[in-house]
Amino acid sequence: MNGDKAMLAELAGIEAAAAQVPACDVLICPPFTLIDAARARVQHMHIGAQDVHPASHGAYTGDISVAMLKEAGAQAVIVGHSERRDAHHETDAQVRAKAESVMGAGLRAVVCIGESLELRDAGAALTVVERQLGGSVPEDGDFSLLAIAYEPIWAIGSGRIPTAEELIEVHGYIRSRLGILIGAAAQAVPILYGGSVNAENVASIMATPDIDGVLVGGASLSAAKFVPIIQAAALASR
Repeated sequence: MNGDKAMLAELAGIEAAAAQVPACDVLICPPFTLIDAARARVQHMHIGAQDVHPASHGAYTGDISVAMLKEAGAQAVIVGHSERRDAHHETDAQVRAKAESVMGAGLRAVVCIGESLELRDAGAALTVVERQLGGSVPEDGDFSLLAIAYEPIWAIGSGRIPTAEELIEVHGYIRSRLGILIGAAAQAVPILYGGSVNAENVASIMATPDIDGVLVGGASLSAAKFVPIIQAAALASR
């Protein structure tokens, strides 16, 4: 819940950086109110949304459908973000329904999963990942429109990220569980890492097996912070 029309000026620098790294997909998900205006300003990057209601229409005051998002110019939608799961008590079943709606409309669904610090310390990180994947990922559909974002809640904005060994363990587990859930299509599904990503650590994160990109939070609010991440990620992925 950040951003106003004045902040759209930040897109110019981000767009310029995206144009320099065409092999690197850059996606910004602004508030609903800015999707249309943001889409009109960019050519070399993608614009998405932060949430969606799974129904196509109806008496859901205050909600927004995937058709509305698509009409506004959204090309992707984040679903199941930890803040939605926590503050709005969203269940895995609700996240799956949203992902199905998004993918069914031809947009990419970025399905977020991740454990709390308490569950990490209790040794239950993989149990949480298995449950959330199994409950949140659609059982069928066009899986070329699916992305998974592993976002450990304890790493968001804390400056602390998982160790290399923890990243290898979790992302490898995500890839293997996806294989069980959706078969061979799992190998092409982008798996992202999110949580305290910055220009200094993104290269080492991107060097981890089964990490295909990053989900950036606060640093994406300004070109000055986000552009160096794009540039470092692009170099690391070559």
